[in-house]
Amino acid sequence: MKWMVAILLVILISLQYRIWFGQTSFQKIQQQEEKVSKIKQENLELLQRNQKLLAEIKGLRKGEDSVEEMARFQLGLIKEGETFFRIIKKESN
Repeated sequence: MKWMVAILLVILISLQYRIWFGQTSFQKIQQQEEKVSKIKQENLELLQRNQKLLAEIKGLRKGEDSVEEMARFQLGLIKEGETFFRIIKKESN
């Protein structure tokens, strides 16, 4: 009977060791869940970025207004006959 209790105690201890410190311990499961949540957040940010880019592409394909706007703001282009004024603020001392 004592042998049986000792064997059961060893089995119980080994199972507890696996739960707390083994390959599938609570700590490792929690770390994996944190990694999954970070990856989901990154995927959401990338999805939003992709949607913005797709909307921009559709706008560029749709009409010339988008192309003109992009050329004006990103490249600083102006039309013929337009006058470009640049206002520079003075730096205060």
